[in-house]
Amino acid sequence: MIELNEESLCDKGCYCLRSKPNSTGYKNKNKWLKERFNEGLKYVKLIENNKPAGFIEYTPIETSSRVVYGDNYLVIHCLWVNKTGKGYASKLINSCIEDAKEQNKDGVIVITNPDTSWTPSKDIFIKNHFVEIDHAPYGFELLVYKFANSPDPYFPNDWKKRLTPFKNLTILRTQQCPFVDISTDNVIKGATKLDINVEIVDIKTREQLLNLSPTPYGVYAVVYKNKLISFHRLTVHFVMKRLKELA
Repeated sequence: MIELNEESLCDKGCYCLRSKPNSTGYKNKNKWLKERFNEGLKYVKLIENNKPAGFIEYTPIETSSRVVYGDNYLVIHCLWVNKTGKGYASKLINSCIEDAKEQNKDGVIVITNPDTSWTPSKDIFIKNHFVEIDHAPYGFELLVYKFANSPDPYFPNDWKKRLTPFKNLTILRTQQCPFVDISTDNVIKGATKLDINVEIVDIKTREQLLNLSPTPYGVYAVVYKNKLISFHRLTVHFVMKRLKELA
């Protein structure tokens, strides 16, 4: 396992979208990572035979890109392995748990959703003794691995209210995921064909994230006429279909 830092990031880069190192999304992700390392973010790649086999990204809850409240926890943003059946996912999860113990954290948090591959799979965390303690609309689940009898983390409960400011077609995003750029382009292309203007809100701070994001995922959301269109990438065709449904 290799923990990236600013120097090794320039040499090895992040895991996702690595086949397109010149893409805007990949460049933005690496820039975003560089700005997060001094906040305590860890990005660990697992290498097999000199090739990337998986990775985990996690950070203190106080600076995380997920909409969850709590103190003194680590939050797993992403977990992915491309070779199953070798215990790699559990190895990465346990490395995070051990790091949390060394940092005297109260535990580790992850947000899952069975309806999309944009969040880590719930099953592997249940297997590693995480417990589901909260849920939110659109299928989101909050899982935690606690070390002590400390207060539980929790989701906000004003999800419907968060949609009310966005009557126009609006994309809320951060650069935590390199696929956000592709996702944004697909919405713009679909909306343009329907002569609908797109407004983009680039979320810069955790305070903005906690106040504006209409889902716990936090990284990306598309809202139109006060309804959530998506929190993950859609094809241009499906963007148009969803917009027509709300016309």
